[in-house]
Amino acid sequence: KKLELHGVDMINTGIGWHEARVPTIATMVPRGAYSYVTSMIKPHLKIPVITTNRINTPEVAEQLLVDGVADMVSMARPLLADADFVVKAQRNEAHLINTCIACNQACLDHTFKGKISSCLVNPKACHETEFDMKKKTNSKKIAVVGAGPAGLSFAIEAARVGHHPVIFERNNDIGGQFHLARLIPGKEEFHETIRYFKNQIAELKIELRLNTEYSPNAPEQFDFVVVASGIKPRMPNIEGINHPKVVSYPNAILGKVEIGKKVAIIGAGGIGFDVAEFLLHDPSKKAASIDKHEFYKMWGIDTSYQSKGGITKPEKLTPFREITICQRKEGKLGMGLGKTTGWIHRASLKKHGVHELAGVEYTKISDQGLHIKIKEEERILEVDHIIICAGQESDVAVVEQLKAKNIPHAIIGGAYLALEIDAKKAIDQGVRLAHSLQS
Repeated sequence: KKLELHGVDMINTGIGWHEARVPTIATMVPRGAYSYVTSMIKPHLKIPVITTNRINTPEVAEQLLVDGVADMVSMARPLLADADFVVKAQRNEAHLINTCIACNQACLDHTFKGKISSCLVNPKACHETEFDMKKKTNSKKIAVVGAGPAGLSFAIEAARVGHHPVIFERNNDIGGQFHLARLIPGKEEFHETIRYFKNQIAELKIELRLNTEYSPNAPEQFDFVVVASGIKPRMPNIEGINHPKVVSYPNAILGKVEIGKKVAIIGAGGIGFDVAEFLLHDPSKKAASIDKHEFYKMWGIDTSYQSKGGITKPEKLTPFREITICQRKEGKLGMGLGKTTGWIHRASLKKHGVHELAGVEYTKISDQGLHIKIKEEERILEVDHIIICAGQESDVAVVEQLKAKNIPHAIIGGAYLALEIDAKKAIDQGVRLAHSLQS
């Protein structure tokens, strides 16, 4: 009120920052979760108020205005994801917007590491001068093997510059690892990237062949082949690894096995944390990333602002399963997670009472469960299932065939390097390869 009296023209209500131990802008924050703050101050002012934090679609923004929550909406990261956001909204083409998934991996994570900011779903952001969007004079017919993030980003960009990609996908849908990621509570936004890819395929009239394996021996000829076949889970060499208790992480996430109430997870990288998050939640209930009220309770957010700082005691969480997550190396689990989001993943597992074990040697798997050794002390984790999240291997069976036939090709994404699943690098590789191909 005093600011208004002193001539301020408008007030923005951006909430929190990474020093606050409450998530404010990461993907597990529900859309528009902090707009309640704007609606609280709006009735007391005559000047316009602006709402912000996790507003990433025209529909969400418009609804906040219709509901009278704010007079204006502020966005930042969504305009890195798609510089034509506003233009597409004006044209009623919101379905063609490349939506910000709030992953922070190429924007804020880069900023805090002194790197040029960009965007995971749009690697051309802040690098626009490096790309020539002129159509190629002599286009190529290109086979794209795999419809994960790398293959899709390549195909879309190649079509934009005048090539003719044909996408081969052995499964009945596109998305690759994003198809799994979108099922993780807190990562539902990954569905938007798959939606964007699908709509761009239709818009650019790219030929998509689902349930189809590419074969270099087929009579159809291509000028070039892009191998984006992704990865396959690595199965460690542990006695009893073929025991019925053992489940791969894709089968666990896709529900191909009914997972018991007591679980051990081998591997504490990004996938291990995602699987733990997935198994902790009751599938019959909305996740906190979707339900604002569950989010407020989980993180102790006082929307009435009666408590100091708008923070109250978080509600004690009841995990759906008892989980132990293990890693071979010593030290804190999850140290390789994102710089601005890793602490949230670690905090969530802690809130749910997940047991964490480091420096683990896996000795065998039996009917009793997972046999381990920590500093020469032998233990048995008596669990119903053991989920394997112990890394990946590149799926490049087709490469040797391409080499034998001297077919020009390139390898991108997880097929190129499976050490860690890296969607940021995969999408960037796909876009840059499309521009590097000579006419």
